[in-house]
Amino acid sequence: MEDDITSEEDPIRGRPKEIPHNEKLLSLKYESLDYDNIENQLFLEEERRMSHMGFRCLEISRWVICGLIGILTGLIACFIDIMVEKLAGCKYQVIKENIEKFTEVGGLSISLILWAVLNCAFVLVGGVMVAFFEPIAAGSGIPQIKCYLNGVKIPRVVRLKTLVVKVFGVICSVAGGLAVGKEGPMIHSGAVVAAGVSQGRSTSLKRDLKVRKNKQNEYEGASFWNQMLTWRIFFASMISTFTLNFFLSIYHGKPGDLSNPGLINFGRFESDSVAYYYYEIPLFMCMGALGGLLGALFNALNYWLTIFRIRYVHRPCLQVMEALLVAAVTAAVSFTMIYFSNDCQPLGPEHNEEYPLQLFCADGEYNSMATAFFNTPERSVRSLFHNQPGSYNPLTLGLFTLTYFFLACWTYGLAVSAGVFIPSLLIGAAWGRLCGILLASFTPTSPVGIWADPGKYALIGAAAQLGGIVRMTLSLTVIMVEATGNVTYGLPIMLVLMIAKIVGDYFEEGLYDIHIKLQSVPFLHWEAPATSHWLTAREVMSSPVTCFNRIEKVGTIVDVLSNTSTNHNGFPVVVQVLDSDEPAKLCGLILRSQLIVLLKHKVFVELARSRLSQRKLQLKDFRDAYPRFPPIQSIHVSQDERECMMDLTEFMNPTPYTVPQDTSLPRVFKLFRALGLRHLVVADDVNRVIGLVTRKDLARYHLGKHGLEELQLAQT
Repeated sequence: MEDDITSEEDPIRGRPKEIPHNEKLLSLKYESLDYDNIENQLFLEEERRMSHMGFRCLEISRWVICGLIGILTGLIACFIDIMVEKLAGCKYQVIKENIEKFTEVGGLSISLILWAVLNCAFVLVGGVMVAFFEPIAAGSGIPQIKCYLNGVKIPRVVRLKTLVVKVFGVICSVAGGLAVGKEGPMIHSGAVVAAGVSQGRSTSLKRDLKVRKNKQNEYEGASFWNQMLTWRIFFASMISTFTLNFFLSIYHGKPGDLSNPGLINFGRFESDSVAYYYYEIPLFMCMGALGGLLGALFNALNYWLTIFRIRYVHRPCLQVMEALLVAAVTAAVSFTMIYFSNDCQPLGPEHNEEYPLQLFCADGEYNSMATAFFNTPERSVRSLFHNQPGSYNPLTLGLFTLTYFFLACWTYGLAVSAGVFIPSLLIGAAWGRLCGILLASFTPTSPVGIWADPGKYALIGAAAQLGGIVRMTLSLTVIMVEATGNVTYGLPIMLVLMIAKIVGDYFEEGLYDIHIKLQSVPFLHWEAPATSHWLTAREVMSSPVTCFNRIEKVGTIVDVLSNTSTNHNGFPVVVQVLDSDEPAKLCGLILRSQLIVLLKHKVFVELARSRLSQRKLQLKDFRDAYPRFPPIQSIHVSQDERECMMDLTEFMNPTPYTVPQDTSLPRVFKLFRALGLRHLVVADDVNRVIGLVTRKDLARYHLGKHGLEELQLAQT
């Protein structure tokens, strides 16, 4: 009881000091998305009225929308890239001049303070925007987008306000010197653009652009894969790349030069200079296992850190203070590592360092540690991949790996817009290059050229570390091959990513999956738990089920929808055989959102009879209310209207998906997941409704360390 008392909100102090968190709970606050088309009479009538030319125009409009999404996404990516380059360039140039000035006259502590102040200034702006204006914009956004595509409605994740905070937040985070990347937030930004353009409206601006008002449900269903969707996604990606290259060519003073390889570009690996041999493949596989181990350690540390944040750092002011602390510590650690490093390298014509720091090195030399710390993460990765052998000594790489590992782990999860893609690559590139240097030193008698270039080991290490943290294989293989411009490394990268995932999964889940679980989201994986075949639909379903008659009393509908203890979103519709004692049988399914629209327009049987001129409700009326249907409390129903009847025949889905009660859980799971369902009716042999399977009924079963475990449902 004491824990319950201390965890409750104090009305005087406003917020609790500690928020308890239980990862064995599944939150009931998340709703599912309606991906399945409701094939009621209104839908079928509209389909019949549409001509062949209408279907062709619909298909063309989808391609146009995809092109528009690509253009807007490319413009946003171009804006982020240019702003980060400008702001970070100005910051590093000012600090570089300050360090050079005080290196000669003394007083480098002023340079440290300047570095920390500039970092904190950028992070303060980004942190305040996220913590106080749109908290959902924190992090990379990839876990939230994964949940949305999985069929879970994450509040405010695709709002215009979220997009604005995300874009400016990630600019401030990267320019503020945090151990973050901008790639994850770009994915979230693209998702917001696609959701807004496809709906043709903005609820934040309260504007309806009337882009494709009658085609929203089809785009919502696009999250479940099909071949045509693949082509449209590929088309949008190419348009986005073209737009990005076009505007970057203008920015770089080469209008029309569209050969820019994109934002994720780490320079081309030439096959002749960094060739690999068959006997190196086992070494690459060992590096993959090491990446899996380090990734599991990274994820475990970030997991416990996130638990601490959920419990104690939940106020916006505390979240901003933590972000400022991390920014200051990052600047202090970077400055200290550069200050005490004696790794001086000659600054020859082949070196293209953006901000070379001489510090205490001799004339014509630069501090090698500064190449890694005193730069944006993308440029640091490129340096580790392509700098000449001998550009770093092993101690520099070892210290950098250790410090940046913990900085990146501490940074991910702050109340700032930030990704983990580039920091993971940077950590892996550092220890991968270190492995290449050590191999060369351990085998001094080997033929020249075998261990000559540590850049290829930096590439393999980067892939291993990234795979060990995020646990994606196919997409990361494509990204890494594309980013390096050489398909030669396709097989080694794929092997490394697979091994990193296998080893990492043995110890800990992927970083994105961890953060999804910490939010208690009812996320459905591709397949049911391996040991769940003995469970049936009868055991996992929710029962008893609230059903409506095909012709139902308005007062009954209002009372059911107003019941806050249940808050159901789907209701089976049953029909009773006249003059018969047989129980009511299933004849359809209707959604809460449909019933609210019907109540709002007062589609009652008695009114339809008395008003012969009443306009017939159309599918357009339901689409106009999408996606924010009014709450039932905002709809006024008089006492006389409560006695009226509502005929649901025309509006319900007469062919809902059903399963027998003895269907195994994996079979139910496969049907539910593949079709993108929100409700699955369980019926007996005579078509009576005995239960309803929802997303939360399936998500609460998962494979734990002690076999199949069942999560508890709670209003968290």
